[in-house]
Amino acid sequence: MVDFVCIPVSGRYFTLNRILAHKQGKRMTILSFARNARTFFMISLMIVTLGNHTAADPRNIALGHEIPSEGYCDQPYIIVNNDGSWTCVMTTSNGHEGASSQHVISVRSSDYGESWGSPVDIEPAEGPEASWALPVKTDYGRIYALYTYNADNLREVRADNDYARKRVDTLGAFMMKHSDDMGKSWSSERYEIPMRLMDIDRENPYGGSVLFFWGVGKPIVHRGAVYVGFSKVGRFGEGFIAKSQGCFLKSDNLLTEHDPSRIHWETLPAGDSGLTAPDGPISEETNITGLSDGSLFCTYRTVDGHPCHAYSRDGGRTWSETAYMRYGPGKRLVKHPRAANFVWKTSNGKYLYWFHNHGGRSYDNRNPAWISGGIERDGVIHWSEPEILLYDDNPGNRMSYPDLVEQDGRYFISETQKTTARIHEIDSGLLNGLWGQFDSPAVTSDACGISITESQTVGELSADMPGLARLWQPGKAKRGGFTIECVVKFDSLRPGQILFDSRDDAGNGILLTLDDRKTIRLRLAGKSAGLPGGTGEGLGQVESSWNCDKGLIREGKLQHIAVTVDGGPKVIMFMIDGVLCDGGVVRQAGWTRFHPLLSDVNAAGTARVAPDIDGNMKLFRLHTRPLTVSETVGNYRSYSNSTK
Repeated sequence: MVDFVCIPVSGRYFTLNRILAHKQGKRMTILSFARNARTFFMISLMIVTLGNHTAADPRNIALGHEIPSEGYCDQPYIIVNNDGSWTCVMTTSNGHEGASSQHVISVRSSDYGESWGSPVDIEPAEGPEASWALPVKTDYGRIYALYTYNADNLREVRADNDYARKRVDTLGAFMMKHSDDMGKSWSSERYEIPMRLMDIDRENPYGGSVLFFWGVGKPIVHRGAVYVGFSKVGRFGEGFIAKSQGCFLKSDNLLTEHDPSRIHWETLPAGDSGLTAPDGPISEETNITGLSDGSLFCTYRTVDGHPCHAYSRDGGRTWSETAYMRYGPGKRLVKHPRAANFVWKTSNGKYLYWFHNHGGRSYDNRNPAWISGGIERDGVIHWSEPEILLYDDNPGNRMSYPDLVEQDGRYFISETQKTTARIHEIDSGLLNGLWGQFDSPAVTSDACGISITESQTVGELSADMPGLARLWQPGKAKRGGFTIECVVKFDSLRPGQILFDSRDDAGNGILLTLDDRKTIRLRLAGKSAGLPGGTGEGLGQVESSWNCDKGLIREGKLQHIAVTVDGGPKVIMFMIDGVLCDGGVVRQAGWTRFHPLLSDVNAAGTARVAPDIDGNMKLFRLHTRPLTVSETVGNYRSYSNSTK
């Protein structure tokens, strides 16, 4: 931890107001100051420790508990049984996605996913392809697994290219089997779920005699009925699926009816078309939840750089006009690629939303996974600024198809990269922080190494740099980072204005400036990391830089600016006035990864704070750990409220 120093300024003169000593241990603070505001100021801070932010990062998926599979694994969805044990249902094979051995299995755990039993076949690997199992539990404890089944055992399908022609795992009949012993065994008989034909079926190459479809996510229970989200496919071709629409199945008696043949099913929405995107042929992987007023809310992916969302006020028969998803009415669009985006209602009546926070149009870039918290207002969900939930050190690993499990006040999320499925316990504090963004703000200063308040920056302040530890150390599970936070009013947007500079003579260190694009740019330079297996550090300087989104910095406006360097996922992100940069219309994302070999940006022993600004700096803080997005939102709102 560090001392927290405040130096208020009156007019053009610095005066010492107070020094806030941390409650633990004795500190010594030395200040020299003068009447002239342009005098060089030295602040020496006695740094004690940097806290525990270099410990193993639970967001790293490698630290999760693996769920057994046969190699390829997809859609690991978990049922909490009546005795508290778990049954996970997934799609697997000993080959690749779409292999002829693809089938659905279940596996059980009695210790919150830390260990698992042996897999049990729901459908055998030797039979026709069985895929994309969706589990739901009845009121009396039976588990149904609903899945896509190549019932006619087709060996190829009419499609636009050879790859799609050979995939026969996303067609056939919607089948279900059940287990009455919590997934230890499954019924020998399978039951077909009828689906009503729509125009997209009639227009497929078989005229609807063969159905193309699949589903993702667990069915939900809403007002006594079961709702299942799924996607109808019109054509296979480019990107495997060339045309799709979002649909639902509803059963009003699955929860109570013991005879599977007597379960009622209704295909929704009404009419001959499913849910579509405003621009583009892809509308798929529909995911659904219920609202407190009885309405339904769903999300689905597109290839347009944004997901779609829709509301139904009549039980799913009709839906609101097709629209890309927003953080709230009148707020900015959510960015998301062609990947699963899931919404869950939690036991506290609030919501969580899994997505990837960038505007890609392909299946790529599913790492890291981000999460946003939602609350209901007037029948609409409002979403918080998002946080990084999970990441992998290999940027090419694509985590997706998650499930949320709540049990005994704890939160768990499963995910897969198609080769390894895992379960992760999620810090409830992270989730509460998301929902807390809508509550009264609080200031976070527990790791504040330098803090200057009410400073009209017309001179130069130099402070002893607190140690920022290593950004990360491969193989040593140490992942540090920091956040720079300031409140500034620029009288001009002249390029080159320095907000913070800790560089040494060799150029190593941190530089925060206003650049020629009229954006705030962070430059990091320092030592290279030694990779696992080595015995020392690398030689040479490594540099990374990133800037905030264009058009956000304004002349004559007091603005809260924060940049976080997070050594866990190795990400740099900016927040301007409490909003996380998302790239706007110019860039695919508002965040970036810093160089994987950049390890240490501790350079000069002192740093210059705002030596060259046309305007005023009202606040400066350097936090010796990466603040969460929610903490930064709280700091912004606290300052904003204090100036009203």
